[in-house]
Amino acid sequence: MLSPDLVNHSLVVSSVLAEVPSEEAAPLILAGVLLSLMVVYLASKLGGELSKLIGLPPVLGELVSGVLVGVSALHLLVFPEAGVEASSSVLMNALQVLMGTSGETLNYVFETQGEIISVLAELGVIILLFEIGLESDLKELQKVGWQAAIVAVVGVVAPFALGTVGLMAIFHVAALPAIFAGAALTATSIGITSKVLSELGQLRSREGQIIVGAAVMDDVLGIIVLAVVASLAKTGDVSLTNVAILIASASGFLLGAILVGRGFNKVFGSIADRLQTRGNLVIPALTFALALAFVAQVVHLEAILGAFAAGLVLDETDQRKELDRQIIPIADVLVPIFFVTVGARVDLGVLNPIHPENRAGLIIAAFLIVVAIIGKAITGWAVFGKEPVNRLAVGVGMIPRGEVGLVFAGIGAASGTLDRPLQAAIIAMVILTTLVAPLLLRWAFREEAAGVETVV
Repeated sequence: MLSPDLVNHSLVVSSVLAEVPSEEAAPLILAGVLLSLMVVYLASKLGGELSKLIGLPPVLGELVSGVLVGVSALHLLVFPEAGVEASSSVLMNALQVLMGTSGETLNYVFETQGEIISVLAELGVIILLFEIGLESDLKELQKVGWQAAIVAVVGVVAPFALGTVGLMAIFHVAALPAIFAGAALTATSIGITSKVLSELGQLRSREGQIIVGAAVMDDVLGIIVLAVVASLAKTGDVSLTNVAILIASASGFLLGAILVGRGFNKVFGSIADRLQTRGNLVIPALTFALALAFVAQVVHLEAILGAFAAGLVLDETDQRKELDRQIIPIADVLVPIFFVTVGARVDLGVLNPIHPENRAGLIIAAFLIVVAIIGKAITGWAVFGKEPVNRLAVGVGMIPRGEVGLVFAGIGAASGTLDRPLQAAIIAMVILTTLVAPLLLRWAFREEAAGVETVV
């Protein structure tokens, strides 16, 4: 999905292009891209390793490291948007000193390398959603039962409704950014929750099965919601009729792709087995994912919905485990670009309480955090049945937003729907829920254990 900002930047670049000799700019653009990627990979690796060291998800470290190298702190990775100029980028200034670049050429290089990094980030999120689709077992979804399904639905509807209505009614946020921010509250990070449940020995418990099943469904529902709100951002029409059409279109596309793709499953294995050169498995799989992503774009949905559908389809092939193994190195190269650039674009300075004009954004961030926690915590009380269950643990297990919440923030910012304070508020919500959820989950299960010991 090329954002309006990228389109505008392309127009600016085109106007400057006539004044900049291509033979002079080409090596400078390559140098700028290489420098930017060096910063991205160093930041992602250092941030991920430090995050892992203190027991947090590596993706959180990649995000925070992106914030540090971006516009909020070091200005190493800065993008040509919202009036930002080449002189604001440390990398561009270094390029000018090292290669003697003129002002006009430097601005052109700044614009172009920013577009290239942004496109690579878009490819990264497509690969990320393809990988998430591969990890979402459709057969397991069918086994989790109505309890997990109800928890998932409540976990999507409650925070979305509370967030959207609250932003519009209390803070007078416009409908479209309020809907986008509300949608960012819907997803649950299955990776974070599963890891904590495994550490506690509760992954196969009744609570663990409900949480994991509901989180997987949350991913599916969240991707549909993302496709809908991103399409709304393109059209600008938030009428009930348009929303209903988009929901039906996104759901129909996902189901249709899965049904049609099952026929592809029957021939995918034989195609891969007959190919004799390198990439005989991963190249056909990526071709299929990109084809569905392209079709989604053509029908005015999001490319990531097509990639996610392709992952769900190929998850049912016999080569699923080998495909998982082969897609990981590709994801390792492209996905960090997305997470680091999401962090780099966030200006946390807009939440600095020292400046009075920033306090409204800080209050919105606090509101989103409260809604994010309450909206998921209440899902535990959606569990029905006579068998006893730790409802608090179920609700708390649904709190972390993780990588899917970052996808919302990144696409919302790229589309121009979210202003800087609201984008920063969403990032703050993702970071805090990801940090607090493991602690709360451990506390919830300890409370249960303490209760049992007291009864005994």
